[in-house]
Amino acid sequence: MIVDCAIYQDGRRTDGPADFSDALDEARKSGDAFLWIGLHEPTEREFDLVRHEFGLHPLAIEDALRAHQRPKLEVYDDSLFAVLKPVVYESSSDTVSTDELMVFIGDSFVVTVRHGDSAPLADVGSRLEADPQILAHGPTAVLYAISDAVVDHYIDVAGELQVDLEELETEVFAPSGGGDSSNTAASIYTFKRQVLEFRRATGPLTAPMTRLAGAGVPFVHQEAQPFFRDVADHLTRVNEQVEGLDRLLSDILSAHLAQMGVRQNDDMRKISAWAAMAAVPTMVAGIYGMNFDHMPELHWAWTYPAVILFMALAVFGLHRQFKRRGWL
Repeated sequence: MIVDCAIYQDGRRTDGPADFSDALDEARKSGDAFLWIGLHEPTEREFDLVRHEFGLHPLAIEDALRAHQRPKLEVYDDSLFAVLKPVVYESSSDTVSTDELMVFIGDSFVVTVRHGDSAPLADVGSRLEADPQILAHGPTAVLYAISDAVVDHYIDVAGELQVDLEELETEVFAPSGGGDSSNTAASIYTFKRQVLEFRRATGPLTAPMTRLAGAGVPFVHQEAQPFFRDVADHLTRVNEQVEGLDRLLSDILSAHLAQMGVRQNDDMRKISAWAAMAAVPTMVAGIYGMNFDHMPELHWAWTYPAVILFMALAVFGLHRQFKRRGWL
C-alpha cells in the first residue's frame, strides 16, 4: 500500500496534487522539486499505477514485487534501481533477520518500496526535512540518506554481535568447560548462522556503494560522490568486522572441538587406569577360583592375607604410577 506521497521543493515538503501524474508534472515544471512516493509491500495491482506513471522498467518492478533480492544497483533508461537489506537484531533472542528496501530514483522522483518493518524511512524522512540543504539536492539526497541510515545501523548490529561473541567466548573457555558440550557447539553454530545472515546483507552492498561513489552514474548528483564514499568507508569497516566475527567463530568452534577431544582423552585415560587396577585382583581371584588340587599355597596358614596384601600393593603401585603420569 502507499504510505506516503509528497512533493519536496527547495528542500521543504509542500502540498501537491493527489494524482501521481499531476504531482510529477508539477515537480518537473518547477525544475527544483521532486516527488517522493513510499510503498509498503505493494501488490502487483497497486504497483501498476506507479509503474505506468513513472515508466519503471519491468525487470525492476518484478524484483520490487517479489523481494528476496541481493543488494544491488541497476541502471535503466528512465531510472536508477537500488536494493538494500536493512538488518534487524533481536536482543531478546540474539538473532539477526533482514528486510528489504528498494529505491527508484529518476527525473524528479523517488519511489521507495519496503518489505518488512525495519526500514528506517520514517527517521530518514524526518532527518532530511530537518536539513533542507541536503534535501535540496533532490532524489540523490534521499538515496544517500537511506544508504547512510542502513549502513549506520549495520555498525550498531556489528557491535551487538561483538558483545554476544565475547559472552560466548567466555562460556566456551570457562574453567568448568562451558557446560554441556553439545549445547555449546549448537550455540556456536547458531551464532555462525546469524553472522552469515548479516554477511549476506553487508557484503554484496559494497559494489553498489563503490559505484555510487564514483562518477558516471545516471541520476546521481556529482556533489553527492563524497557522501557516498563516506558510506562506502563505513560499509568497508562493517565488512571487516563481520569477517573478523566469522573467523573468530571458526577459531572458537575449533578450540571447543579440541577441548572436547582432550576431555574425552582424559576420560579414556581414567577409565583405562581404573580398568588396569581392577585387572590385577581380578586375575588373582580368577586363578584361585579355578579350584585346582595341586596348589600348595592353599594349605599355608598365611596364604589368604599374603594374597590380599599382594593385590593391595599391586593396585597401590599402579595407582601411584597413573597418578604420577596424570592419568588420575
